[in-house]
Amino acid sequence: MTDKEMPTRILGRTGERVSALGLGGFHLGSPKLSSREAVKVVRSALDRGLNFLDNSWDYNDGESEIRMGKALQDGYREKAFLMTKVDGRTKKEANRQIHQSLKRLGVDHLDLLQHHECIRFEDADRIFAEGGAMEAFLEARQAGKIRYIGFTGHKDPHIHLYMLSKAREHAFRFDTVQMPLNLMDAHFRSFQKHVLPVLVKDETGVLGMKSMGDGVLLKSKVVTPIECLHYAMSLPTSVVITGVDSLKILEQTFEAARTFVPLTQAQRKKLLARSAQAAVDGKYELFKTTSHFDSTAKNPAWLGGEPARVKVLAGAV
Repeated sequence: MTDKEMPTRILGRTGERVSALGLGGFHLGSPKLSSREAVKVVRSALDRGLNFLDNSWDYNDGESEIRMGKALQDGYREKAFLMTKVDGRTKKEANRQIHQSLKRLGVDHLDLLQHHECIRFEDADRIFAEGGAMEAFLEARQAGKIRYIGFTGHKDPHIHLYMLSKAREHAFRFDTVQMPLNLMDAHFRSFQKHVLPVLVKDETGVLGMKSMGDGVLLKSKVVTPIECLHYAMSLPTSVVITGVDSLKILEQTFEAARTFVPLTQAQRKKLLARSAQAAVDGKYELFKTTSHFDSTAKNPAWLGGEPARVKVLAGAV
């Protein structure tokens, strides 16, 4: 692959050079895909210049991280910019998940660790509370177990803005922020309109996700996979993460990279006009309008217990 076929971009103010398209980790653990096939997908991507790898502690009960860990053996770790995410909101639970992720992935450090699924306003409060998950992240960074820190979420742009405001209150700047960026988001409760300009101004690495909404956007019949990827890549993103569950879909990803030319204003307007009606009320953005993608809501134990101060104050009532 040439640089033109898989372009690279700078990850915000970190200075790290990463592939414009990233490999989503969730689908790697799919029962439809064997462990051997998953390893082949990851290694093929890395060999061809896609270096940004996404994952999460909770994906497929850890199978996604285990499979990625196998793929990173035999010298492949050096080719990857490796990211995973944890759900723990307390220092204790975040620490437990960080250590488990490192073990599954078979690495001594992560390039990027993110607070996963910040979909409630209280997530920010819990993460930055005394005894909260941010303490675990900062200690892990100090110990050399992680290099950069970010957060993700898919529910509402105002929750992202609140997370950023809590960070400022604590004199902390996130290195990356991950959020939905797609043709329908532009019309409904838009991360593109409300959050993206803030990140660009602060030189924060922008990680786009759900360019196809796990395939749901495609069911609208108004956009194609390549159009979805090209639209998201035309925004000021560092990486657009896309799910890959086969070598065929990996080829589609590289085809999007090979044929990418930033959309003109006229092309963007045409795509937005075509998707406007389908985007009404978030019909196809189920991650915003339903609980279908809210894994921590379905598994609250993953968040860990409440901060110590809650127990003290609640007990005093």
